This record gives sequence, structure tokens and C-alpha cells, in this order.
Amino acid sequence: MQAPGDTIPRRSRLDSIMANLRNFPAFRVSRKALVVVCLFLVAIVGYIDYLTGYERPLLLFYLLPISLAAWFGSLLTALGIAVISIAVSLLSDVAAGIPALGFWNAGMAFVSYALFAALLSKLRTLVGELDRRVQERTVALQREVAERQRLDQEIAQVADRERRRLGQDLHDRLGQHLTGTALAAQVLKEKLAAKSAPEATEAEKLVHYVEEGIDLTRNLARGFFSPELEADGLGVALEGLAEYISERFGINCIFHGEELIPVRDSVVVTQLYRIAQEAAMNAAKHAAAEQIDIRVFVDGPELTLAIEDDGVGFPDKLSDSKGLGLRLMRHGAALIGATLSVQRNGRKGTIATCKLKVPNHSESNFVI
Repeated sequence: MQAPGDTIPRRSRLDSIMANLRNFPAFRVSRKALVVVCLFLVAIVGYIDYLTGYERPLLLFYLLPISLAAWFGSLLTALGIAVISIAVSLLSDVAAGIPALGFWNAGMAFVSYALFAALLSKLRTLVGELDRRVQERTVALQREVAERQRLDQEIAQVADRERRRLGQDLHDRLGQHLTGTALAAQVLKEKLAAKSAPEATEAEKLVHYVEEGIDLTRNLARGFFSPELEADGLGVALEGLAEYISERFGINCIFHGEELIPVRDSVVVTQLYRIAQEAAMNAAKHAAAEQIDIRVFVDGPELTLAIEDDGVGFPDKLSDSKGLGLRLMRHGAALIGATLSVQRNGRKGTIATCKLKVPNHSESNFVI
């Protein structure tokens, strides 16, 4: 999936053009300037009408000033320009030497002009009404989108809070309970061994199983929350994530990043960590990767988080409806206004890249 960052300037220009087009029906000029322009056009058409002679009437060309008056002014203004156009047309015919004035033709021309002006004025009213409704719907849609984004952020915060609570319960309550059980089983094993009871071997197995349960509980708790993320920041949390993956899966996972990461929003920090965690865990569990690199670097106003692996690779085309982890990563990136790209890393492996605009270093609070 290609990051859509390069389409933002083009989209902004398109939005500007559409805004200008939407405002065009409501464009207003001063009444005096409009009348002066229309009269000037009538005079030009009348002069050309005089030059061409009465044999070639230019009644159709008088529609230009009438159209301007109807669209940018009012129907009454357009009717006034129509009357003046008829008068100028008659005067140009008289000046050109017409033997007799056709008042009937002048009356029919005025009726045609009036109908045309009325239709154009009505059309302008309908276009203005349509534009008003479009603007109202746009404002309503923007409110709905903003409300949906707010709800998404609230849901993400609630989910993260519940995830941390569940992880802490696993680590503190269940972990401590299993640790106590392991100690009790160890004491029981030692007592049975001191009596040379045959059950001592079974007790030793019990101790081993409980210790495995403790390790499993710690791993599960680590997947739900990272103590370093709140205490030390994103950089230390990602370094701890790399160490955890290396220890748990027996692969080489390394974090490459700066000591100071210019991110101060806790929601942004959490989502970046979740994206890195999801990508790295998928590479370790499902891609049979032996090397995973988690990189964070800042290039000007843009922060980039990249997770590279040498696993089995990523399909060239994958349906958006498939892959819960990928959808969670995309959703997390959308929540913080970032762009996410997941694609093949050459012939082998996958690279997931998340790019985010960050404030100026001098204006931001750094998270270590």
C-alpha cells in the first residue's frame, strides 16, 4: 500500500478550485459597476449593429449584457438593460437608414429578452440554493467526521486503558499468585525429597509447570502493556520490545533510534508502540524471520518508524479485508494522522513504514 502523503498538495489545490466554483454563484459586484459594464456592452453592440446596417440585426448579441445583469444583479436590472438594448437597437437601425421601424419585432424581442432573463435569474437562484445546501451538508459531514474521530480516539484510549489494566492484573495478581504457588510447590518437593518419598519427582514436575506458567503470564502481560512506555518513553520502550522479542523467540531483534524522540502526545506514543509491536510480533510468529530491525528517525518535520525483517515476505497484493493485525496497524496510524505502508522488502522480508508529521524540535517536548 502506497503512502498517500504525496497526494496532499494536489488535493489541496483541488479543494481550493472547488471552493472557488462553489462561491461563484454567490459572487456580487456593486450595482453601479454592473450597470456601467452592461451599458458599455450595449453601446458596443449597438455601434456594431449600426455599422452592419439594418439588414443584419444583432439582437442576439444583446443577450450578453442582459445575461450579466440577470446573473450578477437582479431580474429588474436585467429587464432595464433589455429595454435599453431594444432602444439602442432601434436607434442604430434609424441611424443606418431603415425605411420603417418594426415595433412589432421590437416587442417580440423584448418578450424574448424578458423570458431569457427570467429563466437565467431563476437558474441563478436554483444554483445558489443548491450551493447553500451543499455547504450545509458539507458542514454537517465535517461535524460527523470530527465526531467520529473523537469517538475513535476515546475508544482507543479506553481500549488502551483496559489493556494496561489487564496486563497489570496478569503481572501483579496472577503472577504473584503463581509465584507463591511455585514457592509452596518447591517447599513440598524439598520435604518429600527429605523423606525420600517417591512423590518427590512428581512434585518437581509440578514446580517446573508452575514456573512455566509464570513465564507465560509475564509474556502475556508484556503483550498487553509496556512499563517502560509510561516511565521512560517511546525510545526505551521500543528497545525493551526488541530485547523481549529476541529473548522470547530466540531471534536477533535490534532497535535503532535516537535518544530523544520528538513526540509528546501519549496517544501518539502508544499507537506508534502498538504498530511496532504488532509488526515485530507478526514477523517473529508468522514470517519465520531471523533478523528484525526496528528503526526510528526524524527527517525534518517527519518522524519515520520502520520495522524490517528477513522473513518469508509480504504478498504484492493483499485485500484490505484480510489480516486483523494489519487492519489494527492501519487504524492506529489513522488515529494519529500518520501514513502506513506495508510492502515487500526486496526479494525477501517485509518492511512496515509509518510516517508522522511532528512539531518543530524547538517547540516540542521530547520523550526520551
